[in-house]
Amino acid sequence: QVQLVESGGGSVQPGGSLTIYCAPSTAIYRFNYMGWYRQAPGKQREMVATILRHGIPDYEDSVKGRFTISRNSVDNTMYLQMTNLKPEDTAVYYCNGLLLNHTYWGQGIQVTVST
Repeated sequence: QVQLVESGGGSVQPGGSLTIYCAPSTAIYRFNYMGWYRQAPGKQREMVATILRHGIPDYEDSVKGRFTISRNSVDNTMYLQMTNLKPEDTAVYYCNGLLLNHTYWGQGIQVTVST
């Protein structure tokens, strides 16, 4: 069964930058859409950014202008470039993909923004 694997999480200071990655277990799959969701302690999981197969992105308002989502057409890896990070960005970030009308989730990676 296909899996989505995230990488690149960690801790940064406010105003810093971080890029996180998501890749399917095999590059032959072409997801109809992929996206990043996050869940902070005590809060609901929310959409951060999504991208369709042909590259049309959508962003949560709070991250517009700071985050950039992209997909690599060669290896099918999805990227989330995060800049000007804020403490409220602290959350577990989950990779999400839709393939053959089935939703797949990664295991989640921690992103912590603090002094």
